[in-house]
Amino acid sequence: MSKGELARQVHVQALRYGHRHINPNTTRVRRWLEGEQPREPVPRILADVFSERFGYRVTTFDLGLGGLPDLDRSLVYAASFGETVESVTELGRVDVDKDRRNLLAALPFIAVAGTGPSRDWLLQTLDQAPAPGPRVRLEDVTSVRNMFAKFQNMDVMRGGGAGGRELLTEYMNEHVYPLLRRTHGEDVRQALCAAAAEQTYLLGWMAYDDGEHGTAQRYLIQALRLAQESNDPALGAHVLAGMADQATLQGDPSEGRRLAQSGRLGLVNADSAACLADLWALEARALAALGDSAAAAHAVAQSEKAFERVRPDTEPEWAKFIDGAYLHGEYANAFRDLDQPDAATEHAQRSIDFARAQGRARRGAMSQAALAVSHLQRRDLEAAHAAGLRAIRLSGQVSSSRSLEAVQDVQRRMVPFGAHPLVADFNDRVRDLAAA
Repeated sequence: MSKGELARQVHVQALRYGHRHINPNTTRVRRWLEGEQPREPVPRILADVFSERFGYRVTTFDLGLGGLPDLDRSLVYAASFGETVESVTELGRVDVDKDRRNLLAALPFIAVAGTGPSRDWLLQTLDQAPAPGPRVRLEDVTSVRNMFAKFQNMDVMRGGGAGGRELLTEYMNEHVYPLLRRTHGEDVRQALCAAAAEQTYLLGWMAYDDGEHGTAQRYLIQALRLAQESNDPALGAHVLAGMADQATLQGDPSEGRRLAQSGRLGLVNADSAACLADLWALEARALAALGDSAAAAHAVAQSEKAFERVRPDTEPEWAKFIDGAYLHGEYANAFRDLDQPDAATEHAQRSIDFARAQGRARRGAMSQAALAVSHLQRRDLEAAHAAGLRAIRLSGQVSSSRSLEAVQDVQRRMVPFGAHPLVADFNDRVRDLAAA
């Protein structure tokens, strides 16, 4: 590009993001080339201009205009679709870069970050079209959606840390995110945004299962924004379910409950009984953590009622994990947190039976852990030890920090039993699992 063309492109990109005052000339471009450091948001806009030009993500670091990418950018639910594309693309590029991935993994979960995105999604704010380029065909979108089932199954059966996330990140960076920068008919654009949202959500879920909560949160927020562009309320509600789950398990059940409620409200104009059952189950988890037993029991009942209406052949691919193994496992955890061991045992056992039939080690491990806790609540150490050992064995078959944390939760709850030989044996086995 000539200096004049680069100046023009910077101005065009700035207008897309609402920065009307940014209108450089050739003299300003020459000064940048000579080493002048432009002020934000110009470095970010320059990175986006070159990214569009080359068809892959270029960061301010690559241009010599910043030490590190702005990873907090992906916490923002952008008003501009174009900026959303750049945010999620930059996040994916850092995630796949071995030299910088550790920075991403160390990012903290921000408790209040979901408030704005869930509100904005619910209000269905309108937005700009993507940048021009070669048109995307419906066949391109179909090939992307066909890949989703393979990656989701990899996560369900092997865990988020088993290598599937790295493969999915590379696939998104090379094949999916570049499509978002190109032009589309409206029907193709919505289908493409839905496909990208599904897989961006899955990246977030895999990061969550691998214990990288700051990374997960950023992917989920960007998935929610892409879901809005797809005009698919059920998909957005599904993303909010993931955000609700994460908020509750990160110690903010009030936020988890609110996110789940936002998802349910968004389903008014959609029909996904599976998603509704999931949202009620996650609201029950949040209410149990808040100690509201009556409301939690009501939420479980509503979830079961919604699940009775599920017809698997009419549900989207992303809803296929919402089944008996998953839901009864969530109910078991809710009743465990309410110190109601009889109900927890019943649901944990049903989850275990479903998971065993499907060969789902991660869900089986977490439900065995819930069963072990319900035994501890009855002061039955021997039964708890047996269930805990089954949880350890299943956890060893997957790469999932959630299943390890479930086992470690059982370990912590055994502390009141002191130096009993079963406790000592369990501690030794948990140490071996954690080391492995």
